[in-house]
Amino acid sequence: MFLTNPEKKWLIGMVHVGALPGTPRNRFSVEEIVEKAVQEASIYAEEGADAVMFENMHDRPYLKRQAGPEIVAAMARVCAEARNVLTLPLGLQVLAGANKEAMAIAHACGFQFIRAEGFVFGHLADEGMMESDAGELLRYRKQIGAEEVKIFADIKKKHSSHALTSDISLVETAKAAEFFLADAIVVTGRATGEPADAAEAEIVYKQSRLPVIIGSGINTNNLPLFWNYADGFIVGSSLKSGGVWENDVDRDRVAEMVKKFNQLRKQSYGI
Repeated sequence: MFLTNPEKKWLIGMVHVGALPGTPRNRFSVEEIVEKAVQEASIYAEEGADAVMFENMHDRPYLKRQAGPEIVAAMARVCAEARNVLTLPLGLQVLAGANKEAMAIAHACGFQFIRAEGFVFGHLADEGMMESDAGELLRYRKQIGAEEVKIFADIKKKHSSHALTSDISLVETAKAAEFFLADAIVVTGRATGEPADAAEAEIVYKQSRLPVIIGSGINTNNLPLFWNYADGFIVGSSLKSGGVWENDVDRDRVAEMVKKFNQLRKQSYGI
């Protein structure tokens, strides 16, 4: 099962789907957006990534806990087309915090996981105050019969202030996500492309019973630093042209990252 093999560190390549209909930076048709997203996902698959994740990051500025029907429809189209051509595990996130919408899309399109922000403990995000939604999301997953879709829950997520929960450590937050039935936890830096704190990642990894995923800032240089403190890595920015998240996926950068993964796997497990 996904992320349960202790001798398998998962490389999850990120596709930042083009700005969708109705959002300020939308310039392309749904057909063009779908074609581009599937092309980028195919690069990850062809070069040997273990999974691919889709996210509507170009839709900025985001709505809090909302995604209109036009966004849901377009993301579902992207995901359905990707599922038709790719056999590896797939996941998605719908910004900002539209976790139920992501769950519905994942279930309809045969995806294996979603990334959920605001799962436990409220926080002040770019979009405003975001309340936790674990109870609501888990009940919705049960309601639609989507128990096969795993929830990767961000803890003290990037682009947010956590002053209200400053007396609650990252480990305590991870344990709360575990108690509230997350399937994995995601540790990040403060912003897209910024690495997590390796010392914090180590503590969470050693004390959590859930798989731990590093969700930002991983590149070929710092991957070894985090290698022993995570079960998976969501990598996007460093695999884009110039290392900039807004740019296209760079096949050479993906190949270099896969090569680094394979070297570390051989060193760690002899495989």
